[in-house]
Amino acid sequence: MSVSGRPIRVLHLLKTSVGATWALRQVRELVRLGVEVHVALPEGPLVAHYKAAGVHVHLARFDFPVQTPWRAPGIIAGLRHLVHTVQPDLIHSHFVGTTLTMRLALGRAGRIPRIFQVPGPLHLESPFFRRAELAVAGPADYWIGSCRWTCAAYQAMGVARKHVFLSYYGTDVEDFVRGRGGKLRTEPGIVPGRPIVGMVAYMYGPKWVLGQKRGLKGHEDLIDALRIVIDSGLDLQAVFVGGAWNGAHDYERRVRAYGHERLGERAVFLGTRNDVPDLYPDLDVVAHPSHSENVGGAAESLLLGVPTVATNVGGFPDVVVDGVSGWLVPPRDPPRLAAAITAAIHDPVRARVMAEHGSRRVRELFDVRVTAAQIADIYQTILSA
Repeated sequence: MSVSGRPIRVLHLLKTSVGATWALRQVRELVRLGVEVHVALPEGPLVAHYKAAGVHVHLARFDFPVQTPWRAPGIIAGLRHLVHTVQPDLIHSHFVGTTLTMRLALGRAGRIPRIFQVPGPLHLESPFFRRAELAVAGPADYWIGSCRWTCAAYQAMGVARKHVFLSYYGTDVEDFVRGRGGKLRTEPGIVPGRPIVGMVAYMYGPKWVLGQKRGLKGHEDLIDALRIVIDSGLDLQAVFVGGAWNGAHDYERRVRAYGHERLGERAVFLGTRNDVPDLYPDLDVVAHPSHSENVGGAAESLLLGVPTVATNVGGFPDVVVDGVSGWLVPPRDPPRLAAAITAAIHDPVRARVMAEHGSRRVRELFDVRVTAAQIADIYQTILSA
């Protein structure tokens, strides 16, 4: 991949080097495809992995400082200086905050093509944040939606079709090897013989600025749904994997208390774990009851062949086809969620067949080697234009 006889040079903007491993996988493959990749991100544990992948790393924090706006001029000037130093052919931002900084630094009339690969649709669901993002966009801006819902949303907002692309954040699909079960059932509190319904997600506290009363991932909805299932006469075990995200420890305590109040000893909270793939084989059903989501953990559960129930939001329908690869239910609807979980437990053979279909679908769509090649093609398309 080249421009003017040299490799395409792309500057990626990230707000974290703790999470967002999907970005690391993507740029690693882009380097293999011959792209000269520069990444600007804060210091953190993933920095060494970026360097090992052959990425040019620039330690900087370019997330827009919403809570300390007086720092914005310095951050904007810093990005402007880095762009002048690197001289990229394109700039590729992965977060709303870094995208705002990028556009403010270069201006609406800036000539360097600027890409916002949208990691999730949450900001598009708020009229204020949706308008704010578009207000700073100009003719050089392009969007890569990481699910079909996001692409459709931008086009509905008036963004030209030629400025919107679709590409999923890929993963190393060969790493998802199905292990033997048994580990989860040795955990304290797990009663032998009970079907296990699991949820694997961090606990995101409600955001009052968005009018949220319950957490984004829908933990409380699943708890209510499981109470309905149990009251119908079906005994089960509820396992929640994942702790507080970004310091939401008070919210985590509230969720745990609510779970024990509604489900008693049937609710087991394991907190944050680093052995999640080893826990999946013992789950009879995985629920993803998010209120807003990209593809989330549905790709992971399907890759591992676990029957999956998800809400009909964001990118979930891209992988969970209702009645084909899993069950889709409306968000914030515990009775419908309960009905889907009950159906999966009552017909485990059908549930596993659908999960296998979903596994094949995810492996086709989310292989990072495929998605990175799509990104490289998008670069070429934009530069050709």
